Amino acid sequence: MISQPGSLLVVEDDGDVREFLADDLRARGYRTETSGSCGSAIGLLREQSFDVVLCDVHLPDGDGLSVLRWCQERRQRPSVILLTGYGTIENAVEAMRAGADDYLTKPVVDDQLAESLSRVMARRIDGPHMVSVPPVDPSPVGEMLVGRDPRMQQLFELVDTVARTRTTVLIQGESGTGKTLTARSIHDHSDRRDRPFVEVSCGALSETLLESELFGHVAGAFTGAVSDRPGRFRQADGGTLFLDEIDTASPALQVRLLRAIQDREFEPVGGGRTERVDVRLIVATNKDLEGLVREGEFREDLYYRVNVITLTQPPLRGRSIDIPLLVELYRERFANELGRPVADVDPAAMECLCEYHWPGNVRELVNVIERAVVLCRGEVIRLDDLPEAVRREEPRAEAANRLKSALADPERKLIVESLEAHGWNRQQSALSLGINRTTLYKKMKRHGIVAPAH
Repeated sequence: MISQPGSLLVVEDDGDVREFLADDLRARGYRTETSGSCGSAIGLLREQSFDVVLCDVHLPDGDGLSVLRWCQERRQRPSVILLTGYGTIENAVEAMRAGADDYLTKPVVDDQLAESLSRVMARRIDGPHMVSVPPVDPSPVGEMLVGRDPRMQQLFELVDTVARTRTTVLIQGESGTGKTLTARSIHDHSDRRDRPFVEVSCGALSETLLESELFGHVAGAFTGAVSDRPGRFRQADGGTLFLDEIDTASPALQVRLLRAIQDREFEPVGGGRTERVDVRLIVATNKDLEGLVREGEFREDLYYRVNVITLTQPPLRGRSIDIPLLVELYRERFANELGRPVADVDPAAMECLCEYHWPGNVRELVNVIERAVVLCRGEVIRLDDLPEAVRREEPRAEAANRLKSALADPERKLIVESLEAHGWNRQQSALSLGINRTTLYKKMKRHGIVAPAH
């Protein structure tokens, strides 16, 4: 079976909803198939490989958890996002504990679906594709981080040093640079290596669900909470807790996190009994936390608590010396995994890979090499096996930022004009602009548009 990048299976018994989702996903560039039942979905999954399965919980011949369990038994398992119109916090917790990659309630807002897919596709690379990679050129800190670039060598030294302590570590870097690998390397080279390494992606969960996931809850804490559940802090007791996308934590949750980090104690949601844990904390972000502090979006005291030791993950475009090493590493890996006789990379293809600016960093490189191994018609990866975007150099980040800035002013003006014309009624303004209210709200926030005081 061939797994095509960006391939999705939509499983939904409501035909109108199913086709609406499929049309939207295809318009976003995803290769999309559809199914209306558990049986037909599993049939398609036997015949084809998909990156993501978007599955309704309630189906005529079963439920989405059945599809989820079937997917989990596959060696090359797809990610699963569950959908339901009957969502409760308890259902969401249960779905995530059962192995779902995300959980959305219907009606699904287009932005929510896009963000969820973006996170899930990203985690497919940061998680299964990268965590267990054996290196071609081992680094001083062991088996997972790879690189000859001086900045990577410096990172290895810092990882080796901080691993021996229990100090909180902040890992900063663009998406796709391998922050999860660095966090796991710190854990694996610490005296906590035989204890749990627990990872939580803060941006993947709603505020209420994230609070329950981190601190646990007691029976009766909310609708559907029929029994006590331990949180990730408790699960990581004696080991390491890795909080990715820490910048997405709400202000209220930041207060609870500050206490848990500072005092190593907390109360489960709905409970009054204080629990104490011995947890080494590592947090990561692709945002400028110091800038968020200045803007009032991140607590200053929490920032100083997590910013004890800061490690910076360099972008791939800034360490081109490592690109041939990474290309060979993943070529060999995917050739073995997929049973393909791909033994080399043509010099012209390698030169193209080295000159590309890699906006998606190592995560993008992994996808490109897997695709090339799949599509390669012989034993050597050639230029034609690479995506068109890699073969024709895209605009540099600086040029893209200038274009983005140039386009922002007309958009802001258009939004303000529409809001003023409709008396600052967001619903009417959104309809006139052809977008939903959630999208309008986000654009207003991004452009700093505030309704006038009455």
